[in-house]
Amino acid sequence: MAGIDPPLPEDRMLVEQLRLQLGNVGSSVIPTLLVAPTLVFVLANPSNGFALGAWCAAIIIFKLFLAWDARRLLETTITPVAARSVLGRKMVLNLIDGALWGALAWAALGSTTVAGSVLVVATLAGVAGSSMSSLAPIFPLFVVFGLSEAAMLSSKLWTMDDPAYRTLAVAVLLYIAALIGQARNGARAARRAIALGLENVGLVERLRVESEHAQQAHRTAEEANLAKSRFLAAASHDLRQPIHAQGLFLEVLARTPLTIEQKAALANARATWQASAEMLDTLLDFSRLEAGVVKPVFQAFALQPLLNRIENELAPLADAKGIVYRSRETRAVVKGDPALVALILRNLVSNAIRYTDDGGVLVACRTRGGSVSLEVWDTGVGIEAAHHQTIFREFHQLGNVERDRRKGLGLGLAIAQGLARALGQELRLSSVAGRGSVFRFRLPLARAGMPMAPAVPDKPAAQRSFDGMRVLVIDDDETVRTAMQQLLRAWGCRCDVADSIEEVLIFGTGHRPDLAIVDYRLRGHSTGADAVATLRREFGGDMPALLVTGDTAPERLREAMATGVPLLHKPVLPGELHRAMSDLLAGRMPDASASTLDVRAPAV
Repeated sequence: MAGIDPPLPEDRMLVEQLRLQLGNVGSSVIPTLLVAPTLVFVLANPSNGFALGAWCAAIIIFKLFLAWDARRLLETTITPVAARSVLGRKMVLNLIDGALWGALAWAALGSTTVAGSVLVVATLAGVAGSSMSSLAPIFPLFVVFGLSEAAMLSSKLWTMDDPAYRTLAVAVLLYIAALIGQARNGARAARRAIALGLENVGLVERLRVESEHAQQAHRTAEEANLAKSRFLAAASHDLRQPIHAQGLFLEVLARTPLTIEQKAALANARATWQASAEMLDTLLDFSRLEAGVVKPVFQAFALQPLLNRIENELAPLADAKGIVYRSRETRAVVKGDPALVALILRNLVSNAIRYTDDGGVLVACRTRGGSVSLEVWDTGVGIEAAHHQTIFREFHQLGNVERDRRKGLGLGLAIAQGLARALGQELRLSSVAGRGSVFRFRLPLARAGMPMAPAVPDKPAAQRSFDGMRVLVIDDDETVRTAMQQLLRAWGCRCDVADSIEEVLIFGTGHRPDLAIVDYRLRGHSTGADAVATLRREFGGDMPALLVTGDTAPERLREAMATGVPLLHKPVLPGELHRAMSDLLAGRMPDASASTLDVRAPAV
């Protein structure tokens, strides 16, 4: 029947029965040492003194032997194969033990008083009763002991040629029969207890094995996740270097005289580069979440300017597909990190536009109690209930088995979920396949008196001229150095390049740089942070510096963020680089150094 465990193997049960019975043997030694001499003292007389003395010596020696033998067996491992032979040996020993106790009747009865005879019978009855409890784990052992003792006692009583004694002989046999019946019940109870104990041991062992398997699976999953992160970081770094240089070269090329056809080709090249950069930025956002460097800065901010900005950015994508993009007006002021909230909404809206071919996308805010529910509705393909959890996994996409790069990497929803959790919220989904989806997350309403986030300017601030400014670039990639040098010179800078801090110290630049742009991961074990520290010791501690990195490994991100030097991530948009340089030279901290995920700026 289902749910019932199969019976335990008989040999295994016998092993446990033997160990339980052997553990009871020692408890009968002291009573024997006390009772046997006492009986000799009370019953002995000139006619039976020798017989009682011999009996006393025999029973004590044999009981000590039984105790020694039991301890010896308990100290060894009784295998299921050997259990049967041990049982046979124990049955012989208990047969002898019973006969020795019964021999007391032959040594004392008929040669002592009536009171002494009563004492002998009572003693043997008590020995039989106590033996029942100690031998009960193995029913056959008590049977041979009880029958052996009863046979010795009853045979002596029967030979005493007195009807009363013969009646007592029959009574002894009936008493032993009753004890055997009780012993059978005791043996069954002992077997059930042993079986339960063995089943519990089995359950504990299975639990231990399953726990070990679960721990091993967890370790394997963690190792796989670390291997995945290392692979992504290595692949991302190696891809970022040439794409970073490509973007810089394209910017330099855009500043040269070009024909109409060349401008069209350049626009296509820049669009392709932009798509590659955006995918790498998505990987960077995911790596930042894994590294734990995303630290929300909670402040009060109005939702409507943020919704307007996202609509201005993404509505053209909806228009290009012939679908409607709408966002409802709201006056809500919420508590959160505006940069993270913007990135969550941008991912959700981009995802909605990507998977909607008819109808449209709606961004709405609903005030409920002390919070606001931000919702992104679409009339797209919808998501089946079975996939409502899996779509939040990284690199998981529905309906993109061909891995169309235009549909992204499958990280948008994973990033949005991670950012929502960083804000202490949960991203929720309601969807019907074929009818559309709605993603929503909540933000608390701002309390009166909370500091407000600065308003986002509609147009980027004017950027300063770099004419005549001296810039030092340290990067171990020759292509990147060349691209940076050409771009900075196109901006009017005087640019010196080096592949290491050692090259700068050996050959020198001849002048103190106005700004240093240093790659974070240099040759050997040197880092950009080390190089910046050396430059500031050489040229002054107030020298402005920027770190640039293509490394997205979580531990590298944490190290770089801990330096306090502004950090840009390859591929760096020329406009982003220009703005960061302008901010540094004006004494401001560039936006790119903030701990939140920054929003990419348009190219200059």
